[in-house]
Amino acid sequence: MPRLGIILHGVTGRMGYNQHLVRSILAIRDRAGITLQSGERLEIDPIIVGRNRDKMEQLAKRHDIARWSTDLDAALADPNDQIFFDAGTTLMRAELIGRALDAGKHVYCEKPISDDLRTAVKLARKARASGLKHGVVQDKLFLPGLRKLALLRDSGFFGKILSVRGEFGYWVFEGDWGVPAQRPSWNYRKKDGGGIILDMLCHWRYVLDNLFGEVKAVSCLGATHIPSRIDEQGRAYDCDTDDGAYATFELEGGIVAHINSSWAVRVRRDDLVTFQVDGTHGSAVAGLTKCWTQHRVNTPKPVWNPDQPQTIDFYRTWDEVPDTQAFDNGFKAQWEMFLRHVAEDGPWPHGLEAGAKGVQLAELGLKSWAERRWLDVPELEL
Repeated sequence: MPRLGIILHGVTGRMGYNQHLVRSILAIRDRAGITLQSGERLEIDPIIVGRNRDKMEQLAKRHDIARWSTDLDAALADPNDQIFFDAGTTLMRAELIGRALDAGKHVYCEKPISDDLRTAVKLARKARASGLKHGVVQDKLFLPGLRKLALLRDSGFFGKILSVRGEFGYWVFEGDWGVPAQRPSWNYRKKDGGGIILDMLCHWRYVLDNLFGEVKAVSCLGATHIPSRIDEQGRAYDCDTDDGAYATFELEGGIVAHINSSWAVRVRRDDLVTFQVDGTHGSAVAGLTKCWTQHRVNTPKPVWNPDQPQTIDFYRTWDEVPDTQAFDNGFKAQWEMFLRHVAEDGPWPHGLEAGAKGVQLAELGLKSWAERRWLDVPELEL
């Protein structure tokens, strides 16, 4: 049975632990790996690596992980492990990925791959020149709701796509009146790589590019809505970076997209993220898992009349797209795709070049906010 050893770094954090370790790597391990095109089973053998010895040991015991370490250099030097994965802090990621490439490891990582474009481009070029496999997490493309949007697009349901409207976010508690915050404090400190523009515009780049059309220009307004929060030790700290982003994008083909991202918004919509796509023949609204459609022949004809209550129940005029296939966890599905890419050169469109494009859009979004103007998105020379 072929084997892949995987070095997992940064899996004690919420996303790294839940989505990558437990729901992806361990889930794959516990079902005896994945089946390759040859019919063989590919076994995966993880080693978790982190700075805190007690955390690593406890995590290994809790999940029956045979190998753990606090020595990243030793892990990278072991020829029995072929893949390095990072879900740690943004500010450390580029340096860690560079070290892994130097050690001859295939690399896979969370986004953003860096907090500045120059470093991201340099890293993508290094990965390409190495001849090693490389990839960045593009998890939202694997969500059932967005996969249904792609199905509608491919079927011609929309006709000509006109616009995309996205709403993302929820209320992150400040931590000062009895309800603890559900996001880490570093998210709100610039020196630690925080900020919602850097975080979310990397996501919106690959969503827009892959589902609707390449991003050609951006206008972005950021905001620091909540100026002070309480950290994990119960101490007040100043928030010096953006917790809200309101961005408009011009896409290839004249499509207009607008996405609001906020950690200071209360949710009254179908999900924590929703995308509405309007076309000449039909419209759709997708969340994380569900998707609703309205064709032009089923579109109601409202008449503006502010003098009486609305008579149309607009929610009832949409039809849900049924689940015509089984959808696996999106992170796990992408992990399996990358593992096949490494093991048998399976298809893989999400290299570090895609990560660099995400950083480019985030950097342009921040610049647009600072300069209060539209900016073109040039093609990256990678």
